[in-house]
Amino acid sequence: MNNERMYQIIRFPHVSEKTARLQAASNQYVFEVRVDASKPEIKQAVEGLFDVQVESVQVVNLKGKRKSFRFRAGKQNDWKKAYVRVKAGQSIEDLQVD
Repeated sequence: MNNERMYQIIRFPHVSEKTARLQAASNQYVFEVRVDASKPEIKQAVEGLFDVQVESVQVVNLKGKRKSFRFRAGKQNDWKKAYVRVKAGQSIEDLQVD
């Protein structure tokens, strides 16, 4: 898989209090990924971009919220979130939250 495709699959890290606890407790990182990305593609992309070994990948499909803006009904886009568990002793340094 080429670098451009890896950057397309992994859109950006999802950082929150919950993800910070997951990083500390179970060596798990959360990314927003493309809606059409599969688990093997996500695993390859994380291993290629961050030079770590991935144990498992869990995927959650999230539905966009319904919103109204100035009395017009609308809907946010659906998106996909991937929970990536990295092998013990390894970490993704760019995503460390203190």
